Amino acid sequence: MRPRDRGGNRAARHRARWATGGPALALAVGALLAGCDSYSSPTDTASKAESAVGSIASQASEAVESATAEAGRRLDDIQGGVDAKGDVKVTTPDIGSDGRARAEVTAHNTDDSERSFAVQVNFTDAGGELVDTVIVTVDHVQPGDSATATARSTHDLSGEIRARVAQAVRY
Repeated sequence: MRPRDRGGNRAARHRARWATGGPALALAVGALLAGCDSYSSPTDTASKAESAVGSIASQASEAVESATAEAGRRLDDIQGGVDAKGDVKVTTPDIGSDGRARAEVTAHNTDDSERSFAVQVNFTDAGGELVDTVIVTVDHVQPGDSATATARSTHDLSGEIRARVAQAVRY
């Protein structure tokens, strides 16, 4: 059974995710493969591969930055939202069998009426580099109660992944 719509910003009540690297990877791999022909020397091929890898890293970084900016805009658009970062916690993520990182987000409602939360979760690697960002909603939290939702990365992540609450809005 779905909770009934109580008005407000409908987009903020639904989970939103942004891809942060897949198209860049496909573009760079395509460029690399297009550059490999029967007339290329191994040195030329290696040089093209190196260039493609640099391009992938640059484009992936730009995609993450773009997704982060878009997440911020979405949170800023919530009507009547209040900064609630201090009322939200996120667990250490684990990597599922599908390669996606998952972290539990817990929001505590300190208000005197039912509220929902929109939370931006940033996934970083062991070096602190941002590798993905998602927005998750925690809906219909009763006064004084806590509720949880799962933040799931938009693409496969590996290695030591950390999660942190970048922003949280209670509405």
